[in-house]
Amino acid sequence: MGKESRRMHRRDVTGMIDVIDTMTGVTMGHLGNLSVGGMLLIASVPLTENALYQCCFVLPDSGEESIEVGAHILWVGEASAPGQSWAGVRFLGLGPDTTRHLRAWCQPKP
Repeated sequence: MGKESRRMHRRDVTGMIDVIDTMTGVTMGHLGNLSVGGMLLIASVPLTENALYQCCFVLPDSGEESIEVGAHILWVGEASAPGQSWAGVRFLGLGPDTTRHLRAWCQPKP
């Protein structure tokens, strides 16, 4: 494997962590990987490139504390499973507590 070339470390997510659209209450999909700056979303609903969403999710080992983020959909691509797509998401307007929480969770584990 090559060296990680992204500016921010991304942590792969194991299991199914649902991502909810807070405006509609609809599950948008689930996390594929996560960084302080964004996520790979495995979407189960149609998403619009260059659109803004407000979403939330709960990370493992964080109790029931929900992380709510502004989300800018940078790109959308077809997935191999019917009815799913991949979406690159950039986070917007993170508060300092949310940033610290994400940074701690995404740190590489020894």
